[in-house]
Amino acid sequence: MGLRPVLLNRRIAGIASTSLAVALGVATVGLLPAATTAATPTAAAVSADEVCEDPTGTAARVRGDAVVKHDPNELTMAQLHQRESEFADLLQERAKRVGQRTLSAQAAAASVTIPVVVHVIRKDTTRAGGNIPDSMIQSQISVLNQSFAGATGGAATAFAFQLQSINRVTNTSWYPIRQGSTAERQMKTQLRQGTKGTLNIYLGELSGGLLGWATFPQTTLSVMDGVVVLSESLPGGTATNYNQGDTGTHEVGHWLNLYHTFQGGCSGSGDQVSDTPAEASAAYQCPTGRDTCSSTGLDPITNFMDYTYDTCMYQFTPGQATRMINAWNTYRA
Repeated sequence: MGLRPVLLNRRIAGIASTSLAVALGVATVGLLPAATTAATPTAAAVSADEVCEDPTGTAARVRGDAVVKHDPNELTMAQLHQRESEFADLLQERAKRVGQRTLSAQAAAASVTIPVVVHVIRKDTTRAGGNIPDSMIQSQISVLNQSFAGATGGAATAFAFQLQSINRVTNTSWYPIRQGSTAERQMKTQLRQGTKGTLNIYLGELSGGLLGWATFPQTTLSVMDGVVVLSESLPGGTATNYNQGDTGTHEVGHWLNLYHTFQGGCSGSGDQVSDTPAEASAAYQCPTGRDTCSSTGLDPITNFMDYTYDTCMYQFTPGQATRMINAWNTYRA
């Protein structure tokens, strides 16, 4: 499957504005060239402090060649049903208050600008120590805006993103960021800013082969709320095949209540979105024509919520756009 021209233009624009300095990467499951990665903690090297929390509240993106102890966003059917039952009840309550027709009209006409606070977690003030330039962060915001506007070839959503501030923190006890750890909780407790509707993004080196992770929305704001992203996955970063900003897009999708396209495999309602074809498992690299389920449609490998290379990802579907704005109005508005 070829790269869409509009997507290619976005990629070049995003990378051109950034600095391609020193090599920094993580080990991840596709066949990556040796030059792609630098020394990274493997599963065996993970700190004893790294314990995955309840996956009902966290979602991630994993590189193709990663050795991961625990993928924090693989929900069991029970966990999925619990979240979806709550979501349906909240939507029904809201529909009773304002009327279903009004609810649908509000969703269709919605335009939401999300304030973004970025926290750069670094070991020291060098690029190798996690101190990425502002230009990479600005390029990431541009990627989010283009992706969620449908400018890369997918459905337009209701969302735009506005960078409010960049907060740089030198703290070796938080670097690398370890998913589910005490240190992660301390970091977010001290740094998180804003309300439920404020997107907090934490950038740094990550442990365990993860490109990033995010919290799903909840009725009560948690200090853990936000998105964690490998800093070198931003546009112009050194995470080869994953350095055009789509990890950020993927994780913000989770933050807005999207599951992976392969959630639930070939059975049931999958990712709870009717216009994303069922997919038995995560897709890596760029597997053109992949079809792992007997139901209609090829695997949605170009969807931002799969695990393919950034060059393969370019779209949300109309169903995903509707799910996100319904979740926004339910949990974050």
